Amino acid sequence: MPEYPTTPDKRYFVVRGRLWRQCNPALDQDTHDRLVAELMAARRAVRAAKAGSREMADARTRVNDAKVALGERGTPWWNDGAPDYNRYLARNTPYAEWYADFEDRSSTAKQSGHVKR
Repeated sequence: MPEYPTTPDKRYFVVRGRLWRQCNPALDQDTHDRLVAELMAARRAVRAAKAGSREMADARTRVNDAKVALGERGTPWWNDGAPDYNRYLARNTPYAEWYADFEDRSSTAKQSGHVKR
């Protein structure tokens, strides 16, 4: 699995310039593992269901429920009052400068041949 940059506060990772909320770090490992297993099973059920079917709706609800339980959706898992920028483009958030610096460093590394694989 590719490694994605993580914001300095560890709340988000970035894929193609978009912020995605990290799992709640307060979850114990067993709970996290159980919820990830449920998420993967629900995703498989989505893939197997026919479009528009009741099974599809149920599977998508299970995906959402697992993501909420993991802290990736729903109420943010942090409690300092900071807004949630889940799914925002990094350049349109307070992380814009950090992300621009990251992209510059990444571009420089690629040009010099020092790409981490």
